[in-house]
Amino acid sequence: MMPTLFVSHGSPTTAIQDTPARRFLLGLGAELPRPSAILVASAHWETAAPALNAVARNDTIHDFYGFPQALFAISYNPPGAPEIAREIAATLRKAGFAASLDDKRGLDHGAWVPLLLAYPEADIPVLQLSVQTALGPRHHLALGRALADLRTKNMLILGSGSFTHDLRRFGRSRAGIDAPETPDVTEFSDWMDSHIRAHDVAALLNYRSLAPHAADEHPTEEHLLPLYVALGAAGETAEARRLHNSVEFGFLRMDTYAFA
Repeated sequence: MMPTLFVSHGSPTTAIQDTPARRFLLGLGAELPRPSAILVASAHWETAAPALNAVARNDTIHDFYGFPQALFAISYNPPGAPEIAREIAATLRKAGFAASLDDKRGLDHGAWVPLLLAYPEADIPVLQLSVQTALGPRHHLALGRALADLRTKNMLILGSGSFTHDLRRFGRSRAGIDAPETPDVTEFSDWMDSHIRAHDVAALLNYRSLAPHAADEHPTEEHLLPLYVALGAAGETAEARRLHNSVEFGFLRMDTYAFA
């Protein structure tokens, strides 16, 4: 079956700026079996209850400002899969989630940036799934588990967020993109990595109180919650493999994991 993935999508400039994370994403699609469709749980679509976009073709949402004009010229428009979206929404409702459909929303940069690099042909149907930030890791693990059967249909379930995401530091630091990693980021990331590899789900669900510097690395949780969707969708006995790790600006970890 297809693995599930957690990808750190980074800044929108990941689409155009040469970095280790961008170079990794450029080769990611070739390392995986070709999926029949891709479901992206993106940190940049937050709703009160799970929602899926159900469109015939995805528009490109430039959900940012103050970035180079070249980013606003990018268009990534893979087909959607409204019928699959309806089926997934029904599955989620049976599992107790109040899932809804959105027949207008396209792809935010949490989805199109990594997909543009991994699947530049834009010829694989793509759906987005929203996150519910207020409901935390346990909700998103359960959400992922309700989606696990999609893997038997050759669908790729991709959680797109960031392994660390304290953007407040941009206002406090002038560090460049190649700045060395700060110790607190290393400590948090090492703790997360060790518990992900050990499949210590109980600890991961309580990372906020157990992991060092957790509230500093994630002042809000939306960029880590897609990890739990990918973890849950992989099944209770899944093994984790770290496919990539790098850091940008000293504090933005760009790790990617596969679960299978």
